Amino acid sequence: MSARILSLFLPRLASDLVRRRARKVSEPLVLVARRGRGEVVACLSPAASAQGLRCGQSLSEARSLVPGLTTRPYDPALPRRALQALRRQALRYAPWVAVDGEDGLVLDLTGSAHLMGGEAALCADMAQRLAAMGIEARIAVAPTRGAAWGLARFAPGPVTLAEEAGAAIAPLPMAALRIEAETVAGLARLGLTRIADLGRTPRAPLTRRFGPELMMRLDQAQGVLREPVAAPAETAPHAVRLSLPEPIGTSQDVMAGLTRLLERLCRRLEREEAGARQLRLELARADGSRAEAEIALARPMREAAAMAALFERAIDALEAGFGFDALRLSAPLVEALPPAQLTGGGGTRRGGTSPAQGGARSGSSEALADLMTRLGNRVGLEALIRPLPADSHIPERAFLSAAAAFTEPPDGWPRPGPADGRPGAVRPLVLFPPEPLDAPALPDPPRHLRWRRQALTRLRVFGPERLTPEWWLDDPLWRSGVRDYWRLDTLEGPRLWIFFTPQDPGWAVQGEFE
Repeated sequence: MSARILSLFLPRLASDLVRRRARKVSEPLVLVARRGRGEVVACLSPAASAQGLRCGQSLSEARSLVPGLTTRPYDPALPRRALQALRRQALRYAPWVAVDGEDGLVLDLTGSAHLMGGEAALCADMAQRLAAMGIEARIAVAPTRGAAWGLARFAPGPVTLAEEAGAAIAPLPMAALRIEAETVAGLARLGLTRIADLGRTPRAPLTRRFGPELMMRLDQAQGVLREPVAAPAETAPHAVRLSLPEPIGTSQDVMAGLTRLLERLCRRLEREEAGARQLRLELARADGSRAEAEIALARPMREAAAMAALFERAIDALEAGFGFDALRLSAPLVEALPPAQLTGGGGTRRGGTSPAQGGARSGSSEALADLMTRLGNRVGLEALIRPLPADSHIPERAFLSAAAAFTEPPDGWPRPGPADGRPGAVRPLVLFPPEPLDAPALPDPPRHLRWRRQALTRLRVFGPERLTPEWWLDDPLWRSGVRDYWRLDTLEGPRLWIFFTPQDPGWAVQGEFE
């Protein structure tokens, strides 16, 4: 059985999606992306094409040609998500479906087209469904992937069915071979503008001049070299649905339906030894509109009751309208969560924690994660940060801030200075930018000094600890060279962390001990 490959080309996918969402967006419409220092047209509607505009054109030029032009920002993530959704829908036609670039799909129809009534009926059904979505499409079926790709993009007509690859692509331009634009321009300078022209030209000179890719693409399109459709492994989304015979509108009813969905989802997560880090509840109203509630979790979870309680605040704020008649719960973000193991102390431990410490450590960490979950769903998980040790001996760069929900607490902080634990090597809890001290510019710690309008007298000192600048970083605060740090206790009470700079004699305070 000869191979049959379908190429689906969506030339205006991004603009079609914007028009489909906005419904009443004015025409002509172009989507604008930033390239270098300017803005260019990344995608455009049919009305904009009819005005003579084209992709890659500068926005200023496009506006000069069409003064009433409507512009929207180009979001590359939008067509990528749409292609993934369309790929899943296209599995109704063939078992092997893959995303082909940024504007299409490729399907291996070998042995499956007859289930849809033949290739013509299959293409007609696909085109009808895409038209109902408001998406412009061009479809081609050929014995090879390369031929189908070229016919979908350069052959006339919305649907092309080719029985023989070589004859079908012969009249097409060179760009139909999926080669670089520079190669197309170089071939045009030699008078080779159609694929048929390559058959009348020796291969060796072309390979020496343009590299092996040109002839490889030609052989793939003609079927000399095989090019299978490598479809990604299909994993079912972590989602469950509930359709209701009658619309519901109270928060108690929605919570009851959500609890049923959570129990089903948690059973699947338990079988897969996974936990949810994000949950999204989508509710369909009886009038066709939709509502949504979403929560983020600071740790992987699969406890239905605990996760249901986190939804209460969001569900109370929903407007039911004429009532909800369908619910869909999904877990867009899932992480591994191995089974918990009871310890002798009644706690739980995971991942190799010692029995003696596992219960307390696991229980406290889970309680902290639950607290972060409750706070994070009010202020955002990204607003909750924790300090982590950094590989630097500079005091103000010895730590970094990270999202607490997505990092583990450090096992311990490195102790600076000598191993004997002298007080002079301890860092203060309060650090601030260096503040000059009114004291004599001598290397010994001053007996009398003024700081923040206070007259202070030295009681005792510990130190020194010499710190050198990190030469690979240009920090303006450390351009004065090395620093000799001291801990200075005063009779008046303040305990300061001061330093002396030998290269530029002077004293400054950078921290205060509690």
